[in-house]
This record gives sequence, structure tokens and C-alpha cells, in this order.
Amino acid sequence: MTTPTPPISRSLFAFSVLYGGMACIAGVLGNKQIALGPLTVEAGIFAFLLLVVLSSATAELHGRKAANHLVFLGFVPLVVSMVLIVSVLALPAAPEMDAERLAGFQTILAQSPRLMGAGIVAYGISQLLNVGVFSLLRREGGWLWLRSALASVLSQIIDTLIFITLAFYGLFPILDLMIGQMLAKIMLSIVLVPPLVQGFVAIGRKLDARG
Repeated sequence: MTTPTPPISRSLFAFSVLYGGMACIAGVLGNKQIALGPLTVEAGIFAFLLLVVLSSATAELHGRKAANHLVFLGFVPLVVSMVLIVSVLALPAAPEMDAERLAGFQTILAQSPRLMGAGIVAYGISQLLNVGVFSLLRREGGWLWLRSALASVLSQIIDTLIFITLAFYGLFPILDLMIGQMLAKIMLSIVLVPPLVQGFVAIGRKLDARG
């Protein structure tokens, strides 16, 4: 007799679906740089911050173990999407495809293996760090917005250090780029992450109350 599988909560299911989508789209959005006052940041940071928000909200509602599982499962759509991108780029384009459109497609999606590898390493370490710091502060008590901000700031600093070092070290001086990215990510972590985490926690509780 098989043991029935325990049902997944509504919030965890919804967060998992959204998490996988954000893991895939972050790299695509990162091809555009946006100006935030005097700072410049890759647009992919918004999708990445949503990953931070979702993992923190999951840790708040379902505990550190569930949040870590979410992070590890995020590798699946991330790696699969990368394999699909490489495969599609390797296939010959249709003769009737517009050359300008093809060039734009290649420019947006063609990334070096070094960039892809740096992104995967930075994703895993920074997301697990975010969950770990958030969960540690949760045990100590304190306001949700403060825990969210501190965990996000620390994880974004580490993410920037790892990604820029692995992706660009030896190609050009990286200190200015690293400082600019850190300042932008710290600012966004303080301004955006706390209210978003509180919002997703509230949504999650409503979803689970309906279950």
C-alpha cells in the first residue's frame, strides 16, 4: 500500500511557478541596462529581486527547508532554459527570416559559457545565503521588513561580487562596475524588497486560508 503524497499548499505552488519563471527571464532582461539616477543597473535585477522576495516569503510561511528546496528547484528551469537557448542558437535559421530580426535574436540570447556559469554560481550562493540570513534573523525575532532588507542586501552584495568576478575578471577593470552594481542593488533591496515580501506573505496566507 502506497503512502499518499501530502498536498502542497496553495501558496507554495503559486510561489514555485512564479519562481521558475523569474529564474528564466532574469537573464533575458539583463541585456538592457537602465539608469536609476546616477547609477546604472541591469534590468534583470528586478526579476532577481523577485526571486529574493519569493524565497524570503516561502521561508516566512513554510520554513527554511521549503525555501531551500525552492532555490534548488530553481536550477531546473534555469539550466533547461540555457540548454534550449544554446540548442536553438545552434540550429540554422529559416532562409526567409529577416536578417535584422535574426541579428537581434542572436545579440539578446547569445551569451558566453563563462557568463552562463557565473550566473548559475551567483544565483545558487546568493539565494541560499538570502534564505539562511532571513531564517536566522527570523529565529532571533524582529520585524519582517527589517529581516527582508538585511537578508536581501547581504545576498545582493555577494551576488555582485561572485558574478562580476567570475564573468569579467581579467577582461577589464571591474572595480567601478562592481561598486556601481552594489550601490544600485542595495538601494533596490532596501526600497523594494521589504514591502514586496510583506505583500507576498499576506497573499500566501490568504491562499492557504482558502485551501
